[in-house]
Amino acid sequence: MDQQAGAEPPEPTERPDGEHPERRRFVFPSALTVLAAVTLIVWALAFVIPSGAYDRGPDGDPVQGTYHREAAPGDFGHRLGQLFLAPVNGLYGVRDAASGEVTPDGVGALYGSAAVFLFVLAIGAFITVVFATGALDRGIERLAHRLRERGALLIAGIMTVFSLLGTVEGFAEETLGFYGLLVPLMLALGYDRMVATGTIILGAGVGVLASTVNPFATGVASSAAGVSLGDGIALRFAMWLVLTGVTIGYVVRYAHRVRADPARSLVGFREGDRELAEQALEPPELTGLHKAVLVLVALVFAFMIFSVIPWSSALTGRADAEPYAWEPGWSFAQLAALFIGAALLVGLVARLGEQRLSAAVVRGAADFIAPALVIVLARGVTVIMTNAKVLDTVLHAVEDVVTGTPPVVFAILVYIVNLPLAFLIPSTSGHATLAMPILAPLAEFAGVSRAVVVTAWQSASGWMNLWVPTTAVVVGGVSLAKVGYDRYLRFVWPLLAILAVLICGFVALGAAVG
Repeated sequence: MDQQAGAEPPEPTERPDGEHPERRRFVFPSALTVLAAVTLIVWALAFVIPSGAYDRGPDGDPVQGTYHREAAPGDFGHRLGQLFLAPVNGLYGVRDAASGEVTPDGVGALYGSAAVFLFVLAIGAFITVVFATGALDRGIERLAHRLRERGALLIAGIMTVFSLLGTVEGFAEETLGFYGLLVPLMLALGYDRMVATGTIILGAGVGVLASTVNPFATGVASSAAGVSLGDGIALRFAMWLVLTGVTIGYVVRYAHRVRADPARSLVGFREGDRELAEQALEPPELTGLHKAVLVLVALVFAFMIFSVIPWSSALTGRADAEPYAWEPGWSFAQLAALFIGAALLVGLVARLGEQRLSAAVVRGAADFIAPALVIVLARGVTVIMTNAKVLDTVLHAVEDVVTGTPPVVFAILVYIVNLPLAFLIPSTSGHATLAMPILAPLAEFAGVSRAVVVTAWQSASGWMNLWVPTTAVVVGGVSLAKVGYDRYLRFVWPLLAILAVLICGFVALGAAVG
């Protein structure tokens, strides 16, 4: 799912003198806290940054070369009210057709992220209902057990499934539940704990990095960039195939090396590892209901992909092609309804009953409030910049730099610039909502498709989340596998370098071919 900042730190151990020295260590703030601080900083900077505006075309895009100074409305009291209403405007603010100001009671086009907010809650409810059936967990466990005698195939199979789930629905934190299964299995096959760690973290992580329709990365970024979720899907699918294959090959190569010579293990073998390997029991068989749920989940995601792809443009190669009559052309409103309906259907098929189904839907929506609120706060920052008329000033500040820059160079720069932002804001949805209102219009000046900007952005976010210590997936994973974060970094850094080169190549290719 949405990558969130900071795993829960371990409980500090109390010393005999009653002090708790570990409590004094720095813990990176959550994405909500970071965005709240960004909101205050941007609001303060809006008083010193000159206000101005571009002329806008029929589609709302800024017209290059038309920037001019324009005074921002309101006094200090008005600006203070804007700060107070920023989260509200971030949810359902409307951009007034006459003044261009975003207000909760304006008349015009919706500027807030209400559609994306509801979509996140809907897919959270759907995923929680699916996990409540036990079908997905059981299916992965059965796959692992069936391939237990064929090590390389086991690694490739598990990583492919995790990567597929990552690219379509942001499968990440859910992997933490599989260490208890895969660590004993890998040890039984003669591998070490790092093989299990790499299989889980890198399998799901490379899928999220090369997201095709992941709603928490590609979906939110596409919405903020003003493009369809299906735009650029061919490039992202090619990335997913290549990067997943390279990552699987990297882990399998290390696994073969360790089994051939255990002394080459980066983590060695702990006391009791051989005994632990014997505890890898056979999981129960899939029931008919489990199989039905898995088929239904596959159909739901397949239909989601079908419904968002601009088929006429994809098949004709023309961006302005008229949509086919059978082309759904769905956006977030329809997708939210799809996942709400699919959650109910899965619950009925799995015979969860009214009480369990209702509880799962509510619990799923509640669990996803955090990433949904991150989206709202990030959008609120954009509203402050828009109402203070400094957003266009920021665009103008880099217009001359971007203008004339080769599209290939611009696409790579978007990837590089977003690396530090991904560290500061590990929430993929918050990062996207904050960055895209600035990056997407810049693509127009550089002659690059906005879909390529989305791909470059999500690649930077996904690459960082493979190793940064501010994500629960990494910190929690190495803790559960008992491998040590420093050892994991030593294991993964060559792969990170390879992936960075491949990513730059793909975004450059996307920019070059338009």
